[in-house]
Amino acid sequence: MRYRLLFIFSLFFVLSAQAADETSVAGLFPTPDQGRQVWNFNPGWRFHLGDVPGAEAVGFDDSAWEVVSTPHSVKLEPAEASGGRNHQGIAWYRKRFKAPADRCELYFEAVMGKQKVYVNGRLAGEHFGGYLPIVVDLGKLGVKHGEECVVAVMADNSDDKTYPPGKPQYALDFCYHGGIYRDVWLIAKNDVFITDPSVENRRDAGIFVHYGEISEQRAEVFVEVNVRNGSARPRRLMVENALVDAAGKTVGRASQALILSPGTQSVSQRMVVKRPRLWSPETPCLYKVVTSVKEGRLTLDGGTTRIGIRSIEFRGREGFWLNGKRYRQLIGANRHQDFAYVGNAVPNSQQWRDVLRLKRCGFNIIRTAHYPQDPSFMDACDELGLFVIVATPGWQFWNKTDSGFEARVLQNTREIIRRDRNHPSVLMWEPILNETRFPLDFSLKSLQITKEEYPYPHRPAAAADLHSAGVRDNYDVVYGWPGDDEKADRPRQCIFTREFGEYVDDWYAHNNLNRASRSWGERPQLVQALSLAKTTEEMYRTTRQFIGGAQWHPFDHQRGYHPDPYWGGDFDAFRQPKYAYHLFAAQCPVKSGDRLADGKAVPASSLPADGEGKVFIAHEMTQFSDSDVVVFSNCDSVRLSVYDGERSLTLPVRHHDGFNAPVIFKGVWDFWEARKHSYVQKNWQKVNMVAEGIIGGKVVCTDRRMPSRRSTKLRLYADEMGKRLVADGSDFIVVVAEVTDDSGNVRRLAKENIVFTVSGEGTIIGDASINANPRVVEWGSAPILVRSTRKAGKIKIHAEVQFPGTHAPAPADLEIESVPYTGRFCFIPQTSAVIRPAHSADTTGPQQSLTDDEKSRLLREVEQQQADFGITK
Repeated sequence: MRYRLLFIFSLFFVLSAQAADETSVAGLFPTPDQGRQVWNFNPGWRFHLGDVPGAEAVGFDDSAWEVVSTPHSVKLEPAEASGGRNHQGIAWYRKRFKAPADRCELYFEAVMGKQKVYVNGRLAGEHFGGYLPIVVDLGKLGVKHGEECVVAVMADNSDDKTYPPGKPQYALDFCYHGGIYRDVWLIAKNDVFITDPSVENRRDAGIFVHYGEISEQRAEVFVEVNVRNGSARPRRLMVENALVDAAGKTVGRASQALILSPGTQSVSQRMVVKRPRLWSPETPCLYKVVTSVKEGRLTLDGGTTRIGIRSIEFRGREGFWLNGKRYRQLIGANRHQDFAYVGNAVPNSQQWRDVLRLKRCGFNIIRTAHYPQDPSFMDACDELGLFVIVATPGWQFWNKTDSGFEARVLQNTREIIRRDRNHPSVLMWEPILNETRFPLDFSLKSLQITKEEYPYPHRPAAAADLHSAGVRDNYDVVYGWPGDDEKADRPRQCIFTREFGEYVDDWYAHNNLNRASRSWGERPQLVQALSLAKTTEEMYRTTRQFIGGAQWHPFDHQRGYHPDPYWGGDFDAFRQPKYAYHLFAAQCPVKSGDRLADGKAVPASSLPADGEGKVFIAHEMTQFSDSDVVVFSNCDSVRLSVYDGERSLTLPVRHHDGFNAPVIFKGVWDFWEARKHSYVQKNWQKVNMVAEGIIGGKVVCTDRRMPSRRSTKLRLYADEMGKRLVADGSDFIVVVAEVTDDSGNVRRLAKENIVFTVSGEGTIIGDASINANPRVVEWGSAPILVRSTRKAGKIKIHAEVQFPGTHAPAPADLEIESVPYTGRFCFIPQTSAVIRPAHSADTTGPQQSLTDDEKSRLLREVEQQQADFGITK
């Protein structure tokens, strides 16, 4: 019987207008009138930092607890919180709601650490690991339509060696930021429904789309659908699939009738697409597979799977082939999921923006470091065109005494493949533990899982370190270095560098050419960018067998075992760009065609919106700036004009198999020469430089610099990147205040504290306790995070200096507007008690106390592990 879900308790379920953005839920994009119903379960949680006996009980008094929305971090942290400063320990979440149907599931995309989930006081599930879904079947617990329920979650992100990653955080290169840090959904289904691999724990569960023949003329698309009959009688059903192209045209259909007894059954259907639009990073063409399970005319369940049709082949010494053609170098980066202040609690919009940022760097591949990422990140990689290497959680740790650890690693790999197998962006699985000495038997089991879970053509490759047990002789792709492809004993497989860019002095100090905090200014950022240019170019000076590499790491992030954050990002933790970003952005193809290794050009229509000619002057014309002027460009040549064209120089952009080298104009800048124009001749407007990017003899882009004069104004902008703030109570954007002179030039050397106030339908994340507001100006700017409410509307942001005065920079105002959220919420409104501000400063979990000898020992272990795997990056 189909459940009637149209009646909504107005007090408890809030329905808002439809927005344009699509969000996948449990692997499917919800489709109208397809049987299942989805509610956003993020709002209305009560939260307490710390353990509380009896917090799972229905009658427990949580009225003094803070009211929060997920995604949520158990504790806001300063922007620099490395070195074991993040909170570790138990936290509790509780939520009251009314069940909208008899058969409902709670779907947690991820909760950090180990968790216990209680429903109405009963333990409903226990889970180990912080990166994969947790599903709680409310129907099996007897929850009925209209019943008021209490769900309680105990989340513990403290150290535990029994499940991966397993390594204690004080010896780890990243943080286990705690909490229910990804989305939570409530899904209502009928008694006949498409199964979920996370629940069934079988490869054949859910929907699996794979391919047979693929060419530019035709493609075979196979859709496997597993259906469960949860009723007590046989059901006469029809499983239908429609293949829809980007224009909304149905290009394939298949259907199959079956009589399904209580239990499950799978059907496999084949569709042939003529002249398919093939997916690639340059042309990320997506199709939709719309699946319906019907009983007569009634649709019992269904949804949409986004797919990309592409063939992938790793031909060893002949390189990587995509869609029947040898592909250019795979150049990209590794990505940790944390963000300033909120840790891992990053909303879907910021996941999408991160992918766009990486795309604008000219990257075509991302390695997830060192765990599976948010589903919305994967969806964005499909949509915007980035290959992904998906890693099993783990880094430099193997539990030799507990066999259960290995079993959990292997199970993680199975669940990762089942979750992500339909993404066209997935190019490789990394099914082992990174930089870890593990047994040969484990290595072979991990490889076998990738074959069992994806036993079809065009499957993603299994990749691992060349020197790890069993890899050289068995794996599809090996991690190595430029030059490994030219050795006498080179491996037979394609070679990829999993992490490049690092030149540390030693692994204790971590002094490094490519690590530069944005706050350090011009010279360190330039040194960083030129260091990365050197190592990036090495990725191109290879044979075909060497297929590319991934930079470590594009975003500054927090670490466990080192007191400094990782400052090697092309962006800081707020996603403000450094010079290194512009170096990589200058590798983007231009509309006249990319310089590919095989000489083929990329069609202009397939390039991202910013894939035009680029030129960027990495110089601020300050009194401390170098005499040489470095320009990053993807053009044929660059003309640099100084002092209103009084002097003009043109230099070619050196190209090497797709890499665009920095252009260096020697001895151009002289502060005393500039001072002559400004001070002696009273003509300061003449002190400027203009770089022009030239393609085919024509100027296609320009960049202009002037020395910034006195600080007179603040300027505000919202880093929306084409995606508006959504009024769901969880979304946030970065808003930046810049200090400028009268002409709008950013005063890079300004030192101010900026006080922000926000009114309307938004709030500021964090306060003075974590140096979030007021926020110090660094390299000319001060960012804040602005979170939406659940009501769409205007948000007014005001910024002023903390210490105003006659000649202080003038305040600035900005008005933005949030847009309505898609779909429905499920929660009972709660009133927040008076609590400590933003749960940010006064409570810390148990931190590991180590002696100096113990610290030295663990750091030596890390250093040795790095050395074992040839980490010169």
